[in-house]
Amino acid sequence: MVRATSLLTLLLFLAHASANPALAPQPASNGPAELPEGARLSALLTDARLAEVSGLAVSRRHPGIVWVHNDSGASSALFAVDAHGRVRARLDLPVPNVDWEDLASFERDGRAFLLVADTGDNGGLRRELALHLVEEPEALEDGRADAVRTIRFRWPDGPRDCEAVAVDAGEGAVYLVSKKRVPPELFRLPLFPDDAGAVQVAEPLGTLAGILQPSAEDREKNPVYGKYRGQITAADIRADGALFAVMSYRHLYLWPRHAQGWAQALRQPPRRLDLPWMAQAEGMGFDAREDALWISSERLPAPLIHYWLGVDGERVTSGGVTRIAR
Repeated sequence: MVRATSLLTLLLFLAHASANPALAPQPASNGPAELPEGARLSALLTDARLAEVSGLAVSRRHPGIVWVHNDSGASSALFAVDAHGRVRARLDLPVPNVDWEDLASFERDGRAFLLVADTGDNGGLRRELALHLVEEPEALEDGRADAVRTIRFRWPDGPRDCEAVAVDAGEGAVYLVSKKRVPPELFRLPLFPDDAGAVQVAEPLGTLAGILQPSAEDREKNPVYGKYRGQITAADIRADGALFAVMSYRHLYLWPRHAQGWAQALRQPPRRLDLPWMAQAEGMGFDAREDALWISSERLPAPLIHYWLGVDGERVTSGGVTRIAR
């Protein structure tokens, strides 16, 4: 099994390195590295329709399915993908893909929803952004969503890039994490605004603790892309509302819920996990039924990684704060 994992990891690295030599990390000098403990390669995405996966969410209605979408300039479509990397359905949305950057799934009143974050802004020029909510289809078949609810919003103090959005359905809130600011900033929006037609203003809540920034060695090894290693590209909240995850190009960060809310939780030191080699890790979401994350990347062939989070111990609760026992 170790040899098989090493071979899959090496093939994955070579595929990414050949397609994206500037983005791919360099292998260790002592030979092919293993996938991080708890991570396994479920599939390689090779379907040309998934050329630039920038958002991923696990279905709350269809077991074994993840929903993904492509980045800006692509079709306004969500794709249902199984654990073998096969596209099982396409759902077209009647809204533009200006710069779709993240995807979240949640349940409300017994119904399963997807939230598409049209929040990308590489140039820092967008005055208004959008979150699109659509109910998951009952059947896995190609179709078009007739009903989409849009939350229009702006930042309180000018444009910024954002690729990480998470939904806390119990709280009725959407959390957003900025990409390029150091440290990353945390914002909140109502999931169901009282005035649905008005442009909402994202509420600033502070910053995230413990996000590693590129070292001098990172910048020296890769002068073009090394400086981006610490940028946040995805976020999610576990279905039970007890764990918040964000992802950079190199790491996963996990925070248990704090008695005083997510803003206080994300000010605490996170649990940090290494990512497997990926050309451009941008899609991440919690499994709906177990303590694990699903991760994927832009650029084909893209890995679909299942990352079990129980490797460092069980969750324990003390004094109103849930912590990871190591």
